[in-house]
Amino acid sequence: MKQRVRHTLQLAIVLALVLSMMPFQGVFAQESMSDKADLVDTAIAAGEFNTLVELVQAAGLEETLRGEGPFTVFAPTDEAFAAVPAETLDALANDPAALESVLLYHVVPGRLIRALISDGKEVTTAQGESVLFSFVDGVKKVNDATIIGRDVQASNGVIHVIDSVLLPPSMGGATAAAEEAAGESAEATETMTDTVAAEATEAMTDTVSADATEAMTDTVAAEATETMTETVTTEEAAADAGSEEAMADMADIVDTAVAAGSFNTLVAAVQAAGLVDALKGEGPFTVFAPTDDAFATLPQETIDALLADPTGDLTQILLYHVVAGKVMAADLSDGLEADTLQGKPVTFALSDGGAKVNDANIIATDIETSNGVIHVIDSVLVPPADEAMAEEAMTEDAPAAEATAEAEATAEAAAEEKPAEEAAAGDDAPEKLPVTGAESNSGALIAMLVLAAVGAVAFVTRRRMA
Repeated sequence: MKQRVRHTLQLAIVLALVLSMMPFQGVFAQESMSDKADLVDTAIAAGEFNTLVELVQAAGLEETLRGEGPFTVFAPTDEAFAAVPAETLDALANDPAALESVLLYHVVPGRLIRALISDGKEVTTAQGESVLFSFVDGVKKVNDATIIGRDVQASNGVIHVIDSVLLPPSMGGATAAAEEAAGESAEATETMTDTVAAEATEAMTDTVSADATEAMTDTVAAEATETMTETVTTEEAAADAGSEEAMADMADIVDTAVAAGSFNTLVAAVQAAGLVDALKGEGPFTVFAPTDDAFATLPQETIDALLADPTGDLTQILLYHVVAGKVMAADLSDGLEADTLQGKPVTFALSDGGAKVNDANIIATDIETSNGVIHVIDSVLVPPADEAMAEEAMTEDAPAAEATAEAEATAEAAAEEKPAEEAAAGDDAPEKLPVTGAESNSGALIAMLVLAAVGAVAFVTRRRMA
């Protein structure tokens, strides 16, 4: 009987060790993504991609873009397609292979959010050819198309809105045809201009003397030169002040959040904590803003407790969402740490699956304000516990730790051959669990529970044998 107990305990210990090394991935971080519509339904709901959706359906790509992905879609608006000659669209509609090639040239495998795009970066599309990104004077482009909206999140990818249709380099014929048509149009315009000018000159010559014509020419030339000089000067002055005026026309961080309508809980918390004036200050600040949906995942009693003590934990949590300076998505890198106004740093992770700050997904980036920038996140950031808080928590958990130690000691007595160093394993436990890395902590917890259960069984068995 003792031999059987010993064998059972050995198997249980091995099982516990195996469980402790297994990663247990949580699903909660993905719930907000899975609740979103897919790329096709997101485009349909937007109401400004009707032509794109019709062409995707005509090309038989709808099922693909509803698939698991993730995909990044550069979506031309209806206005962008309207700028394409009707005969070109008709030709694409009658050539399924060419249509599929053009559409796939707008798709990049993976979730390529704004934080993963940089000036000069080149990525391969699902069509096989590459697109090139460029950032010049604040204008962000993919090839020759301006990116006018970015990081529209879907359950299986992300959409960036562009103002013109992308054409693969291999379809140079279509481009050449468009250029030829444009050339013919320009030539016709030039011919018409020459004709009208000649007729006007001839009429003027018939009625005005050569001297008058010469005087008029001198006057017109002088006035035109003066006007052009004034225009250039005005444009240069406007260019110098343009960025400052644009910034002055923007709302500050607080007013931008209020106007968005999806940060009501965050705004209420900022007001309760008395941080409104600070976040309306000169800055600049970078705010990682949890949506109302993010706050809704917190228990109501937690929110009530925070609001009841606005100058305590609530202020600390809110300041943990703010970084001094203007940190744009292009400034982020994998593993980067940034100190918050709360004092503790946040850590960024970039991958094909998207960007994260700590464990929160960054679902929208670079919402610029007059005194900083807002990045939208899908969960609330919680600062790491202070050392004193960790020690207090350990003191409160001491009775449970003692019970576990007694169970392990009982298991040791029943097994008879368990090494003494295993009994002391609990002495090497970390002082506090890390805030991130819940996978390994889950395994250790399960292993601990298994050992406790085994100890209890061994204790009962020993009593029966006695």
